[in-house]
Amino acid sequence: MNAGEEDVELDRKEEHREEDLQRLRGFRLMDDDFMAACFQDNIECTELVLRIVTGKPDLKVESVQTQYHIKNLQGRSVTLDIYASDDCGRKINAEIQRSDKGAGVKRARYHSSMIDVNVTCPGDDYEELAETWVIFITEHDVLGRGLPIYHIDRTIKETGEYFGDESHIIYVNGAYRDDTPLGILMQDFACTDPDRMQYQVLAERARYFKQDKEGIRRMCKMMEDMRNEAALEAALAEKRAMVRNLIGLGKLSYEEIAECANLAIEEVEELAGQKGREGSGDLF
Repeated sequence: MNAGEEDVELDRKEEHREEDLQRLRGFRLMDDDFMAACFQDNIECTELVLRIVTGKPDLKVESVQTQYHIKNLQGRSVTLDIYASDDCGRKINAEIQRSDKGAGVKRARYHSSMIDVNVTCPGDDYEELAETWVIFITEHDVLGRGLPIYHIDRTIKETGEYFGDESHIIYVNGAYRDDTPLGILMQDFACTDPDRMQYQVLAERARYFKQDKEGIRRMCKMMEDMRNEAALEAALAEKRAMVRNLIGLGKLSYEEIAECANLAIEEVEELAGQKGREGSGDLF
């Protein structure tokens, strides 16, 4: 790289840094990337939120992870925003969703089933399944009933009795505001200024990433990594599109296409199989 190219690269990095700092100032806990940074390995913040949302003031979190990956037997994976365990063995997934589409009721069902699969082993007694909670904190009132919170549990239709399978789903209306603990929590989730947040444990964590030199460095590094990952994904998508076109032309063998695209032959064969299904009109 010559001097001119180095100057261009430095200018580009500085431009990205200014953009990242601007984005950081506008981040809220309702933004999943910022939330993931604030809650990662932070039991105190997680405990506060889960106690308020579940209505269990004595809930004690033992472990918490953000961006937790679970993969099913068919290879389809799900990434949980927050995945926590408490001292009673309950498994709790909290999702932050700004888009109404991302908080569909069948997604909640899927998350619940994936947690069940993730915590069971061959030979386990079904009655020993952990109690699970799937919580969606949404920017808008997704269920549209005008309530601050919605608790969904299976019941026996004919009697109205609780079924007792210990599988719970909660939707929290992030637009709700009042002086209750939940209303204050949702106000804090919408704040961009830590000094205006009322729950100090959340304010201190947000302040660290927005105002502390080390916290800002970590957030900027995270945004840079995300930008690089997005660029790699875009390049890979472009390469796969090219491979599909070459397959469609039918002039090269899979081995030749794999060599041209610098891909494994297995991946070319997989893309060929996908293209074949698309062409047949049978997507299932």
